Amino acid sequence: MSLLAVQYQLVPESPILVAANREEYYDRPSLPPSIQSGKPRVLCGIDQQSGGTWLGVNQNGMFVGMCNRATAVPMFGQRSRNLLAMDLMRCTSASRALEKALAELSETRYDGCNLIIADGQSGYAIHSDQNQEVVDLQPGLNIIGSHNLNDPDDERVRMARRLLTLQTLDSPVKFLAVASRVFARAPVGPGRPSMVIRNSDYGTVSSTLIALGVKPRDAIFQFSNGAPDVAKYEDSSPMLRDILSRGLREARTKAKANAQ
Repeated sequence: MSLLAVQYQLVPESPILVAANREEYYDRPSLPPSIQSGKPRVLCGIDQQSGGTWLGVNQNGMFVGMCNRATAVPMFGQRSRNLLAMDLMRCTSASRALEKALAELSETRYDGCNLIIADGQSGYAIHSDQNQEVVDLQPGLNIIGSHNLNDPDDERVRMARRLLTLQTLDSPVKFLAVASRVFARAPVGPGRPSMVIRNSDYGTVSSTLIALGVKPRDAIFQFSNGAPDVAKYEDSSPMLRDILSRGLREARTKAKANAQ
């Protein structure tokens, strides 16, 4: 399952604002966010079973997030979806990541997935099962779970949208403050929609809040290593600012070299 909300290109100083809960089997271990080696640098958590990831940001300010997608029949994927998400974060832009995703999804069988790819210039959702559909992210709030982007029949999507639009979230501080409460909304009873999922062997295992803006020093990355109604969000912002600053320096060096 999992649930991912992206407020896109609505706040000028932070065009990408993210809140995400990850659902997984409790016996499938993962590591908290860390900077991954290689180019471009990536900040993400690591799924220890596959070696891939479910969500992260690269040094170019590109965000990639993934949710499992419900399918009518089992897909019997040949390769982990988490590895695909990691591959996409090695791309230099959202448009190039979209091209890579569509090429890979057409060549290799994966279990059903929903991907969000976004940078400051463009943003996309990919619905992938037996076929692939690309939907442009619209300015404003975009929410996805196990079905289509902004699915009106998904109770959790509807709840998240209602709770995230009770007030105007016109700054990264406001968005993250409200999202931290919304995505920590605990189960209230059997059959009732909630942000946190808690079953006997499967449920919400982590939560992430991100703000990506024009200046690396203003970037925010907070991670709850557990369901956010019981586990605190810890600050990983220094790592995010480090890779974004590195990316900005490299981009300036490249531009200067090309101008000579």
